[in-house]
Amino acid sequence: MNYPYTTQFRQALVEWFQEEQRDLPWRHTKDPYRIWVSEVMLQQTRVDTVIPYYNRFMEKYPTSESLAYAPEEELLKMWEGLGYYSRVRNLQAGVREVVETYGSKVPDNRHDISKLKGVGPYTAGAILSIAYGKPEHAVDGNVMRVLSRVLNIDADIALPKTKKIFEEAVTALIDPAHTSEFNQGLMELGALICTPTSPKCLLCPVHDYCTVFHEGDPASLPVKSKKVKTKNLDYDVLVIRDVEGRFLMEKRAEEGLLANMWQFVMIERVADENSFSKAEQQYGLLLDHALAVPLESFKHVFSHLKWLIDSYLVDALQVPEQLPKNTAFFTKEQIEQLPMPVPMLKIWRKIN
Repeated sequence: MNYPYTTQFRQALVEWFQEEQRDLPWRHTKDPYRIWVSEVMLQQTRVDTVIPYYNRFMEKYPTSESLAYAPEEELLKMWEGLGYYSRVRNLQAGVREVVETYGSKVPDNRHDISKLKGVGPYTAGAILSIAYGKPEHAVDGNVMRVLSRVLNIDADIALPKTKKIFEEAVTALIDPAHTSEFNQGLMELGALICTPTSPKCLLCPVHDYCTVFHEGDPASLPVKSKKVKTKNLDYDVLVIRDVEGRFLMEKRAEEGLLANMWQFVMIERVADENSFSKAEQQYGLLLDHALAVPLESFKHVFSHLKWLIDSYLVDALQVPEQLPKNTAFFTKEQIEQLPMPVPMLKIWRKIN
């Protein structure tokens, strides 16, 4: 790719980032392990949300060795509320591989680092450019938005094949003397200035070199096809309390959505079926419907589906001697130590 203002673009972007960058905790280190953790946390998550999680996580797991062999339930509890829990499982698997295969040193080349569990092209490029100063592309949504406008690229960024166009663009444009500032500058520009709607073009440090700013409407790019419609699932969540004040919890499956997280009894609502009757059949609990107190109704949106939840506090008049596998009664103190999905935390805070 031949871009006539490459030198000027690089200089303007790098100088702007050096002067205007946000003061974020992961920008005070070149440790590839810590940068890796920050990049994984920042996937699908706002910066302001990540900061306290990152600080707590680094205090708990300051080195790759400390994370590699941490108990899964403890790890999930540390990640609780961040969502997309496969991220932390993959992170731990990848870090363990670094410890065992690479002597705790994160690989400094794309070939080896890309073999690690959970490390895709973006994460690899971010670690290599920020920690090691390698001129490697790190293309995320912010970068594609910025460069689609600067270079007037009208390819659909929702299509996986399109990312290759932007990776090639970054490879051609990147400042080899300031790889960290360049890549982070593109991300920062997309987050603060070159936003999805109402971009602040007059404040942009590179608007002199932006093709669409001079030729058209920057807000018309990038081109992005609509997402597939999310699927709605209706659930009744029964917070079942026994006579001793303990609460019944069930552990989710080892695979799939929210794997190994703990939840209250969760029954999918189906037309003409009663959730309380289904719970009695499944758990053998004799539930007095009159003692079922509505707690809260709300929705929780995942990337591909939406949970519509009605929750109830239910006092069990009788508890069977044997419960189904992966279920148990816990005290309030014990529940505080269990990793739970955000919807369950919301219900728990309602009654606790």
